[in-house]
Order: sequence, then structure tokens, then C-alpha cells
Amino acid sequence: MRNDVVLPSGGGNAVPSAGAAASHTTAGGVDVHHDGQTRDAVVNLLVEDGPLTAGEIGERLGISAAGVRRHLDALTSAGDIEVASTGFGQRGRGRPAKWFQLTPEGRGKMRHAYDDLAGAAMRKLRDLGGHEAVADFARERVERIVADVSPSTDPVTVSDTVEEIADALTSAGYATNTRQVGNGMQICQHHCPVAHVATEFPELCEAETAVFTELLGTHVQRLATIANGDCACTTHVPIHPPPESAESPPPDTSQTLPTTTRKATR
Repeated sequence: MRNDVVLPSGGGNAVPSAGAAASHTTAGGVDVHHDGQTRDAVVNLLVEDGPLTAGEIGERLGISAAGVRRHLDALTSAGDIEVASTGFGQRGRGRPAKWFQLTPEGRGKMRHAYDDLAGAAMRKLRDLGGHEAVADFARERVERIVADVSPSTDPVTVSDTVEEIADALTSAGYATNTRQVGNGMQICQHHCPVAHVATEFPELCEAETAVFTELLGTHVQRLATIANGDCACTTHVPIHPPPESAESPPPDTSQTLPTTTRKATR
């Protein structure tokens, strides 16, 4: 996954003390520091690619099924993760696997230190210039992120522009990937550096949707946002098939009418 995001799974204080980095073992023989690192890795995976099954997490981190269950149980008990809604990711017959995702509380523990400052600055901007000033700022911010993205010129190039948007977002810290869904594509932002601010200022999300629509030349639909408590910001992009070639018009059925019918219409 592009743009690895290193985020703590513990409390809101993101910077540990120098002594906290030292590994120590409990009476039961558990390496607390190593466990903390592994749980951070689990959280990182769920930030970037979640929801995921226990099997997928174990495979990516190279740990046993028992080890995965222990870490998932601990993160669940801490309120950091939860099982995704019933039916998510169900494939074929048989007992459906459990898909794990971050809870809003777990995502809140990854809060950036500058969130309070950013929120205060946005509130001051709104006081001075009103909604329009906030909306203008939000749009300019998104435009800077996707400044190097080539706008789509026809239905054939839409998917290329979608991938360029995803790359630009990932470079800006959004841990973004894309996926094919039916006759369209989805842009999935698994992390949002401004999620806590966007909760109060939806103009940030609205500006993204508007700019994506203009770059892609097609109406896009925002299905979910981290700011609203979802596990990812998901934008659906319809991919319209190219029109039928003018060289193969539909057959002229008037020339196939029975002779008797032609005579009857004279």
C-alpha cells in the first residue's frame, strides 16, 4: 500500500517518552513493547485497507491465527475496532468471515496534534468571512492537492484520472486506493488528515466532491465519509460505456416487411 501511515493504537498522546520505547516483559512472559508494535501494525492495516478479515491481517503481518485473535480481542476490548456490518464482504456460500474495521473511538485516538489549532483557525475564518470564505479555502486546498492531475477528456480516460486522483490523495496523507464496482469505480480514502476538522466544517468534504466531479467530467457520488463516522471516505465514479459506433447503425426493418404487408399499405 502506498504512503504508509504510522499511527499509534494507544491514547491521544502520540509521542511516547524515551523510556517507553524500552521493551519489558510481564510476569506471564508477554513482551509488552512487541505487542504494542504489532497492534500498531494491525491498526495501520485497518486504516489503509480496512475492513479486513483476521486471516488477511495474519497473512500480511506474518503472524499466527492465534496471535491475530489475541491482538484483535485486545483492540476490541479497548473499543478501537469492531466487526463490520453483517454481510460485508461475504463471498460465496458457507459461514461468512468476520471483517474488522476501526471504530470512531479508535480513529479518534489517532488525532493529530494540530487538529485543535486547525479547528480554531477555521472558526476564526468563518467568523471573519462567513461560509463563503470557508468554502473558498476548502476548494483551494483540494485544488492544490490534485494540481497535477490530468482532467478526463472522454469516457475512456475517466479511469486514468481516477487513478491519478488516488495517487495525489495518497501523497497528501489520505492512504487512498481504488476498486472496480459494477460499471463504475470507487475512490476509497482510508485515512483523512483533517477528519476531526471536517466533522465541524463539511465544506472540506463538499469541496473534494465538487473538484472530483470537474476533473472527471461526470457526476460523482460521495457514499461515506470518515467525518461522519464511516470507516473510509468512499466516492463512486460512474464509468459510462462509449457510444455505439456510427458505422454500425441499427438494421432498417422497413426493408424486411412481407410483400403482402407492403401492398396493404399502398
